[in-house]
Amino acid sequence: MTATARRRAARDGDRQVDTAHLLHSLLESDRRVWDFLDGGSPQAGRLLGYLVQRSIGYGLRWQGTVEDSGAIPLAAAGEQPGAAPRWSQAAVAALDLALRRAHLRGRQRAEGVDLFAGLVADGECRAAEVLERAGVDRERLAGRLGVRGESGDTPVTA
Repeated sequence: MTATARRRAARDGDRQVDTAHLLHSLLESDRRVWDFLDGGSPQAGRLLGYLVQRSIGYGLRWQGTVEDSGAIPLAAAGEQPGAAPRWSQAAVAALDLALRRAHLRGRQRAEGVDLFAGLVADGECRAAEVLERAGVDRERLAGRLGVRGESGDTPVTA
């Protein structure tokens, strides 16, 4: 799933693999994540629509920009032309939260739902913006996933 997000960012010409890339990959690859969104609901359809529009260059205008949700201080770019996109700081925070959730369950590897919780926990990331624009109640979803607060460094439950 992370490889799919990285390929999507590179294909789209984005400078970073961000939380919206991760969300798109999760929805395509993990049925449990889709179920948390009530997969047949109108919001789920709109959500996928926003992500598809973004991947073809329409909709939310993020292409070529840097995601900074404030989850981790923005690092200096050090990017090289033609290099593979790096992970946004918000994506790194979401991946870190996913791994912490897995460790709380005694697992070495995070599952898609863990990463989804990491994306939902940060109310300022691009994935959260896409969720909210699609009409998904992010706070309610955070409660269902067992995350609280607005950032990836908040308490988590297994």
